[in-house]
Amino acid sequence: MPKMKTNSSAKKRFTLTGTGKIARKNAYKSHILTKMSTKRKRNLGHTSMVSAADTGNVKRMLAIGK
Repeated sequence: MPKMKTNSSAKKRFTLTGTGKIARKNAYKSHILTKMSTKRKRNLGHTSMVSAADTGNVKRMLAIGK
């Protein structure tokens, strides 16, 4: 059976943590940031974890596991 190919867009967007969770960046941080408060922009800069409902799909795109 051939190797699984990693989805190129997914490998740019997601990283695997040491505990096996998948980290992602927050949305709404690319442009038109003048109307957004400094506190909101600062909090959007942190990474978040992918929700449990989406982890299966993301792992399949990253060719992690089966």
